[in-house]
Amino acid sequence: MVRYTFERELRLLTPAQFKSVFANPVRAAHPHLTLLAIPNELAHPRLGLTVAKKHVKKACQRNRIKRIVRDEFRLHQHRLPNVDIVAIAKKGVDDLDKAAIHKLTEKLFKKLTKRCNSSS
Repeated sequence: MVRYTFERELRLLTPAQFKSVFANPVRAAHPHLTLLAIPNELAHPRLGLTVAKKHVKKACQRNRIKRIVRDEFRLHQHRLPNVDIVAIAKKGVDDLDKAAIHKLTEKLFKKLTKRCNSSS
C-alpha cells in the first residue's frame, strides 16, 4: 500500500543537509519559487523548505506557503526520483492563491524529475 505521509525521514533537517543541496544542484525555477535538488543514496526523496522573512513578511503567509509545498510533495513523493530537494520561496509568492501555488509546485516537480532523470 502506498503511504502519503510526510514523516521525519522525508525531511531535510540539518544545516549540513541543506548545504549539500546548495553545492551543485539541478534547478527548476520560476520567478516565485525555485527548487534545487541533488541525488541521495536513500530509497526516497527528501524535502527542505526556505521561506525568507525578507520575501514573505507575515508568519501566517510563510506557514501557508510551506504547508502547500509540503502537501504537494507528500502527494507526489512516489513519482519523484531519490533526491534531496530544497524549495526556496521568492518575492511575490504570497500574492498567489492556494491553487496557483499547488499548480506551480506540481509543474516544478515534473520539470525537476525530468532534469534529474536526464542528468543521471
